[in-house]
Amino acid sequence: MKKWNLIVDIGKCHNSNNCFLSVADEYVGNAHAGYTAPMPLHGHHWINIHRRERGQAPMVDVSYMPTMCNHCDNPPCMEAAENNAVVKRADGIVIIDPDKAKGQKQLVDACPYDAIWWNEKEDVPQAWIFDAHLLDRGWPEPRCVQACPTGALKSLMVEDAEMVQILEKEKLEALKSELGTKPRIYYKNLNRFTKCFIGGTVAAEVNGVDECLEKALVTLNLDGHKIAETWSDAYGDFKLDDIAPGSGTYKIEIAHPDHPSTSIEATLGESAYLGVIKL
Repeated sequence: MKKWNLIVDIGKCHNSNNCFLSVADEYVGNAHAGYTAPMPLHGHHWINIHRRERGQAPMVDVSYMPTMCNHCDNPPCMEAAENNAVVKRADGIVIIDPDKAKGQKQLVDACPYDAIWWNEKEDVPQAWIFDAHLLDRGWPEPRCVQACPTGALKSLMVEDAEMVQILEKEKLEALKSELGTKPRIYYKNLNRFTKCFIGGTVAAEVNGVDECLEKALVTLNLDGHKIAETWSDAYGDFKLDDIAPGSGTYKIEIAHPDHPSTSIEATLGESAYLGVIKL
């Protein structure tokens, strides 16, 4: 059977907050019988946008990551629920029953993604329901997908076998996959939140003047093994990404056919800009 999935491309998200606003517009003050009680005006972020800044001036990048209920195939909230208050639908969507779940505050702590919110007024735990009430009425996609101006969100209703192929082709990852919850929310460019980069600027003396050096080969080595390589751009800048934080001391070798080679060492804690490196 086909099931719903959501792809979040961190590389395309620029923090417009349209996804959050679409959820607020749909649920604040609006009860959807059988799906959810009204969302409070303040305090709830059923789609919550996180921010991460990497590097140091002048080489800095900022990324945004929307998070929400992961509609897990093995949802911890379902295990913690009493009275069958949480159901996993055949189409993959997880629903917290707004009537059966009353008083069950333990569901908030059961979610490892911090995606369940406690509604004090309604005395009920709540999460984003993938706009199931709209999909059941024939909507082709959730409102947050429609509202995203950059295409950072994409919903898919496909069979699991096809989704596996999509995961491999697009190099998608799930949050905290090691927990075995089997989320149906997948991320592209997740390395912008989980990994680090080493960058720098290559320069050389040309006709008595220091200039940025293009097309210098930059090689990243760890314990004598080449990990990655790249080329400096027209401004002499290079960036080697997708490196595990705190992963050791790296040797960066820089070579150019018209200038002497050089190397520099860097111990990586978080992302690092090595400054201007002169050949």
